[in-house]
Amino acid sequence: MTSSRPPSEGAITLHRNDLPDDVTFSGSVAVDTETMGLKPYRDRLCLVQLSAGDGTAHLVQLVPPSLGGTGYDCPNLKRILADPSVTKIMHFARFDVAILQHALGITISPVVCTKIAARLVRTFTDRHGLAALCRELLGVEMSKHQQTSDWGAPDLKPEQLAYAASDVLYLHALWEKMDALLQREGRRELAQACYDFLPARAQLDLLGYEDPDIFSHRS
Repeated sequence: MTSSRPPSEGAITLHRNDLPDDVTFSGSVAVDTETMGLKPYRDRLCLVQLSAGDGTAHLVQLVPPSLGGTGYDCPNLKRILADPSVTKIMHFARFDVAILQHALGITISPVVCTKIAARLVRTFTDRHGLAALCRELLGVEMSKHQQTSDWGAPDLKPEQLAYAASDVLYLHALWEKMDALLQREGRRELAQACYDFLPARAQLDLLGYEDPDIFSHRS
């Protein structure tokens, strides 16, 4: 992956139903999702955000047929997310991988996760959220005011689009910092094993094995 700096200002492009043919990614792409709730098998996937780390965010609004859209018929988006040559950079990838695999019927791989990385190397703190990491490592302040807004609305507000874009615009720069810390602490290999397991972990969650966790000693 190429070196990246936090973008000072992001350009936002909203696409309805799918990415256009001329939007492509190579090497790596930052990915995030917005949904109607936090249960992948119940709640609708509404928006997928992508960025190449170049200060531009592409937001794909997935509109159900009942609202005049094509639902999850988005071949260009699926192709990028399933491309084994493109690393997907996420924060809390366990959820995003689960909702994307469930909704789009694809396997999301390879993946790296800045939240997993933070928990492996920043053991001196319990602040592993994206906003906290961007503030402390990148000097970027992020607003979370739109986090619980209605992402299923046919027309998204400018404030929602700005919030959604911010979740991917800084991920390349944040991953660069986290990867360096993993290398410094000798935990890059362990982190990679966690990342490789994410598609299977997401599938276990979808099957209902989030609770009880099959890795728990609790009977």
